[in-house]
Amino acid sequence: MDRSRDTLPGSPAEAEFGGRVLKLVSALRVIVAAVLLLIGLFGLQEAELGYRFPGFYLALTAFYFFSSVALAIPVFQQTHTSPMVPILQLAIDIVVITAIVHASGGVRSGIEGLLAIFVAATGLTLPRRSAYLMAALAAIAVLLEQWLSYSQGVTQVSDFVQVGILGAIMLAVALGTQPLLRRIEETEALARQRGIDLADLAQLNDYIIQNLRESILVVDSKERIRLLNQSAAELLGTERNTTGTPLSKTAPELAQIIGNWRHSGERSTPSFLGADGTTVVNTYIAPLGPDNQGPALLFLEDASLLTDKVQQSKLAALGRLSASIAHEIRNPIGALSHAGQLLAESEKMEEEDKRFLKIILKNSQRVSDIVDNVLQLSRKDAANPQQISLRDWCDEFAAEFTSTLELNEGELSVDGIDDEVIVRMDISHLHQVAWNLCENAVKYASQTAGGISVTMRYGRRQNNNRPFLDIVDQGAGIPESLQEELFEPFATGPEGGSGLGLYICKELCEQNQATLRYRPGEGGGSIFQIVFADPRRWEL
Repeated sequence: MDRSRDTLPGSPAEAEFGGRVLKLVSALRVIVAAVLLLIGLFGLQEAELGYRFPGFYLALTAFYFFSSVALAIPVFQQTHTSPMVPILQLAIDIVVITAIVHASGGVRSGIEGLLAIFVAATGLTLPRRSAYLMAALAAIAVLLEQWLSYSQGVTQVSDFVQVGILGAIMLAVALGTQPLLRRIEETEALARQRGIDLADLAQLNDYIIQNLRESILVVDSKERIRLLNQSAAELLGTERNTTGTPLSKTAPELAQIIGNWRHSGERSTPSFLGADGTTVVNTYIAPLGPDNQGPALLFLEDASLLTDKVQQSKLAALGRLSASIAHEIRNPIGALSHAGQLLAESEKMEEEDKRFLKIILKNSQRVSDIVDNVLQLSRKDAANPQQISLRDWCDEFAAEFTSTLELNEGELSVDGIDDEVIVRMDISHLHQVAWNLCENAVKYASQTAGGISVTMRYGRRQNNNRPFLDIVDQGAGIPESLQEELFEPFATGPEGGSGLGLYICKELCEQNQATLRYRPGEGGGSIFQIVFADPRRWEL
């Protein structure tokens, strides 16, 4: 036997539904009581209510009105409502309405129909047994009133049939509302569960989107941010909770890219610089509507990740070649160079032969350097980063470099924008990168009329506070046609070289989470900038 409604409603769904019904019944009861009271106060005789006992009727309706208001107040204030409140309300309904029927001439007054309404409505808020009991009590009450009225000669025997039908109706209503109530509660419980499932699914979707490695951004037709995951927020240098913010305030360059896309409709892959000023971000835009004027989904991709994959492929190819190069080229070149050195010791060599021998030795050394660089790339030892004070390190490096290359005083200078800048990098890697860059600067600066002038300048970037080290020279600069492939393997200019020096420098920087960039000097020359790892990510 189903006993789910034998006790008071306990689940949140049942309590919420019962509370709503109880409010409606309480409001209806107050309205009915007020109407009945007004009829008694203004003596509306055409209503024929309370004509047998007018004073008694007025007292009953006044009591009914004030008790209905008193019991409705806690219901509407949503305070803790006692389970006895609906039972007490229905008990008052039975007593007062039955008494009003008696004061109004018995069942023929028609007022007893209100009992059927209150029994049906209140039964929706009561446990099954209580609903059946109260319906039975209401039926007994109207039967007792009919017997009393009949005994007083007010009603007739035929009125018992009407009273019996009314009692049967109240019992039938009580029986019929319980299955309806169960169905309503099951439907509400199912709807509530579906709502919880949808909320959980939305939360899961949000969690997945926020933790995707891919950077995702959604904007509406007015370029306002609607969705931004954590990865995209980091690229744009903003917080996740920027929903509704105009994109032009968060990422002006990206807003301009979307504007151009809406205007032209081209499916290109534009790029822009991220918030750190060093990361190149590729943008893929997909419309979320029939055209380009509605909401749009943007995928933001760190271009360095793609570059890393390409570089890894290149390194793999170089690694496979390095062993063959070492065995097949290094030994013959060493023998050739050694033979040239022995030949240079000959005293009978003509000047023309010495010139040719010098060419042989120079190019032998160049090939040997290429082999050494390729072997270094294939090894690619793991970085051992340490905290370094750029001020102290630059002073020591400048002294060593000046002494080794026998430079004049002032040809290599150190300029610190900040007094104390701490970076984290492998000392040997930093030394190798700086030595290569300074050596190139001295080599190409010495070819200009102004002489050698190289500056090591360190400080912190204003936009993100990341430390940097600039190697600045006053040479002829790098042709614009070579700047895009400057850090590619075997990229050489008119002056020659192995084409691997800058490539190795960039690889060493990336091993230490640093970035090597180039830009032309404002007054000529070149600036190579090392942007070191963000101090906030040292422990990651």
